[in-house]
Order: sequence, then C-alpha cells, then structure tokens
Amino acid sequence: MDRSALSVAAPLVMRDLRLDAAQLGIIFSVFFAGYALFTFAGGYASDRFGPKRVFIWSMSAWSIFCGLTAAAVGFFSLLIVRVLFGCGEGPFGAAASKMVNNWFPPRRIATAIGIANAGTPIGGALAGPVAGWLAVRYGWRMSFIVLAAMGLVWTLCWGLFVTDKPGAPPSQREPENATEAQPGSSPRLSFYLRQPTVIATGAAFFGYAYVLYFFLSWFPSYLTMARHLDISRMGVLNAIPWILGTFGLLLGGPLCDLVFRLCPDLSRNTRTTSPVSSAPPKGLTSSFPVWRRAAVPCALLAARKRVLMVCLALAAACVSLTGLVESLAWAVALMAVTIFCVYLTGAMYWAIIQDVVRAEHVGAASGFVHLIANCAGIIGPAATGFIVQATGAFTSAFLLAGGIALLGAVGVGVFVRRA
Repeated sequence: MDRSALSVAAPLVMRDLRLDAAQLGIIFSVFFAGYALFTFAGGYASDRFGPKRVFIWSMSAWSIFCGLTAAAVGFFSLLIVRVLFGCGEGPFGAAASKMVNNWFPPRRIATAIGIANAGTPIGGALAGPVAGWLAVRYGWRMSFIVLAAMGLVWTLCWGLFVTDKPGAPPSQREPENATEAQPGSSPRLSFYLRQPTVIATGAAFFGYAYVLYFFLSWFPSYLTMARHLDISRMGVLNAIPWILGTFGLLLGGPLCDLVFRLCPDLSRNTRTTSPVSSAPPKGLTSSFPVWRRAAVPCALLAARKRVLMVCLALAAACVSLTGLVESLAWAVALMAVTIFCVYLTGAMYWAIIQDVVRAEHVGAASGFVHLIANCAGIIGPAATGFIVQATGAFTSAFLLAGGIALLGAVGVGVFVRRA
C-alpha cells in the first residue's frame, strides 16, 4: 500500500509540488535506488541475525519515511525521503525468503513464498481505493501519515508474536526441513553468486521487476494522463490487475506442483543432483549432496523453470499489446492478465535460489538476486518518464517493458540447467 500510494496520488503531488513527468519518473526511480542498496545487506543480515529482527528494523524505518513523505515541499525533499524509504523497504524480500527457508521443506517453498508475498498485490489493490479516497478527502499528505501508522502497528504485532524458527526441536521436525552442514563442507557465498543459474535467475527477476515496477509506478498515471480518468475512477480500475495478481501469487506454487506431477518426463526424474554443479567446489572432498541445503529433485527445479519461462513470456506479450490497443477496457484487461502472469512466476525466483543454495547463505543469495531485479526499479520508472516526456505517449514504454521481460524468459531457458 505504501509503495503504491505515491503512484495513486501522483497527479495531486505533481500539481502541488510543481513536478513534470521526467521529475516524477526520477522520484519513482530513486525509491528503487535505496531499495536495491539494501536488498543484499538485508539478506546478509537475515543470515547473521535472523529475519525477525531484520523485519522489525526494516518495517520501522520504511513506515517512518513513508510518513515523512507528507513533509515534502519540493522535488529535492521528496527525492531524499523516497531514497530513505526505499532503504528501509529493501531487506523485505530476502528476509521473507529466509523466514520461509527456516520454516518449510523444499517441496512446500514455492507455495509458502506465494502465500507470504500475496500481501503485496493485495496492498496494491487496496492502495487505489484507500489511498485515493484519503488523498481526495483529506489531501495526499494525510494518506502517507495513515499508512505509516498502519506499518508501525504491524511492527509491534510482529515483534510480539513471531519467532525465527519453529518451536519444536530439530529431532521432531520433518526430515527434509533442513540438513546440517558438516564442518568445512559448505562453499563460500561467492561460489553461488558466480553460478549461471543464479545470475540467469536474477536476470529473469529483472524482467519481472521491470514490468511490475512499470505498472506500479506509471500505470495509474497512464490512466489519468493518457486515458483522462479522474483519481477516483482510476483507483478502482487500477485495483483490478492487483486483484488478479494476488491470485497469481497464490496459484504459482500449486501450478508448479501440478506441472511436476503431470509432465511424464519430470515425474519420472528422481535425480537430486544440484543444478549449479555436478561436483563439489574446488578444495572440498565431500560429496555434493552433503554440502547442499537439501536433496531437491532436479525435476522440481525443471517444473519451476517451465512455469517461469512460459508465464513471463505471456506477460511480455500482454504488456506489449497494452500499449497498442485503443480501448480502455482492453488496456485494463491486458494489464490485468500481464500482472496475473507476472505474479505466477513470483515465487519461482526465490524457490530456485533455495533449491541451489545452502541454508546458511539463502538470505544473502536471495538478496543478491533481488538486487539484480531491483536495478529495474532504478532504470525503468525514470526511463518511462523520459520516454513520455519526449514522445507524449506511453506506447514505446509498454513495448520496452515487454521486450525486457521476454529476454528474461529466454535467459532462463538457456542458462538455468540441471546438472
């Protein structure tokens, strides 16, 4: 909700602070500059201090700076607040991945991540009606103050009721919930960060993020600037893709399981060798499965790869078509299908990393992949702003988003391989 609030209130903010489209694009992008800076740091801190603490630090910081958005008086003050707001929110993704890794076995990870992250599109869907109503009724500044207060209340509840790991002792947990590393058997974090599977997953995540952040930052403005809707109607129509996105995140994990069961070539594959290497790193003498997090079937990774490739390619086609259609109804429908398909892949990136990285490095590796993805947030919104400023239309921006997503899907097909 707090990330989407500025997009929803953008017409009011632009008028009040005298911003043009290029400046607004920069404001959208600097949030992701701060966000990207702390994705890896948040993942590393989750490995060291536990995801519960990281969530408390992160949510407290981003709620405070969300509220301080209301104090902005011009371009530069809004820019500084948005950078710091992004820094606070940056650790979220990797910390969530680490929390799921602590609690769930490999076969349940994709579904668990989908459920955990489903709040993102739900918040985006609510931001239109809620933040839009608050902005129209009480002014855009009040909407940020209310959202900040909600975040601080959430932080208090999280600190009181959540634990980093299940309360049962390890002997009473499911056998595949974790495998303990033997002394000297685990490779360094740098080994994982050099693997083509990890890098290609990050590149595909970049394509996912480019489409998502284009929608998050500019689609509300597209509805008001290009389709000439008022804020109230725009808020309702903008919620439709977010609602479908919620179902996409919830269905991505079960879809992966369904592909795994229904494809004969996958269901017959019982190998558990890691996809990133068929042998231990140089200097290690133990067998590969010993230093891996768990014996994850190669077929499970292949199912995740197929879901990611097909759905991201479909999203690329739909977002490209959105910029070409004349009808408002078709534009909203195509964007809704785009976000649904994008979010079907949402859990796959995190799940692939958890398949191929040992538990003690999952947070940092997830943060690294998330860092690559969020470079799209730095580049995309600003690029869109300059495109709109230069051309006076959104068509080229939609086509660019589709092309980048398609390249991400192709990269997964080429470089994410089973051993």
